[in-house]
Amino acid sequence: MISRRLLLSAVALSALVVFSTASASAETLKVVASFTVLADVVKQVGGDHVKVTSLVGPNGDPHEFEPSPADAKNLKAAELTFVSGEGLEGWMDRLITASGYKGKPVTVSEGIATRTMEEEGKTITDPHVWNSPVNVKVWVANIEKALSSADPADAAAFKANAENYTQKLDELNAYAHSKFDAIAEDRRKVLTSHDAFGYFGREYKVSFLAPLGLSTESEASAAEVAKLIEQIRSERVKAYFFENSNDPRLVKQVAKATGAEPGGELYVESLSDAKGPAPTYEKMFRYNVDQLAAAMAKSS
Repeated sequence: MISRRLLLSAVALSALVVFSTASASAETLKVVASFTVLADVVKQVGGDHVKVTSLVGPNGDPHEFEPSPADAKNLKAAELTFVSGEGLEGWMDRLITASGYKGKPVTVSEGIATRTMEEEGKTITDPHVWNSPVNVKVWVANIEKALSSADPADAAAFKANAENYTQKLDELNAYAHSKFDAIAEDRRKVLTSHDAFGYFGREYKVSFLAPLGLSTESEASAAEVAKLIEQIRSERVKAYFFENSNDPRLVKQVAKATGAEPGGELYVESLSDAKGPAPTYEKMFRYNVDQLAAAMAKSS
């Protein structure tokens, strides 16, 4: 009789564990983020209560992304979708229509003091806000608000995660300032593939010169490239970098014409895969800071 009771208790306990596990997984929000940098920040705030899928994969270019049927399927199944906004995800509206997704994406860059520039006679907003951790703090606040609204039961966890991650972002910002503030401003100049470091440059007073504009889809004319080469020579820019998510050939041509030395690869719009040096936003930012600061210190 005792062994029978023990057996029944064990069966009941197993059923309870299975039920509890099922309940826990049922409470996990299915979330889609437009690209890897944003997906990582959503994971940091959401913790164990979210399952995040990034539409653009590691080392992918969010400007030239071509969604697949699998992306449409993931979007349709999402309970919450996050985009950075400011014109970065020009393909998102088409994907929403094709997928039948009924929700409205959360634009995490709302509230950021954006910068604009003239490009081909138009005033364009720079979408690369995440290259300053000061801006990512705004992302975090917007993500926390959206997750708490979708899952009020876990709002306290989201708040705690957001506060913890915001502190890390403050530390990243202080780290970057400690590196660049020690370098003379006239040495804080580098050549990159396209104009994606405007917010980074604004925060740390670094000048980035690039043959391409805010989008990798833009094309540089021969006259623009010639003008850039002349500027690099006159300003004595010593180092160039290429980016993990786009074609380095043009920046290498410009560098060859000016004598700029290779500084390495930067992670600008995309994280690396898990084995690379930039699998999270935190590691990506530190890696970029270290690469840039080392090249500038070498040229001073």
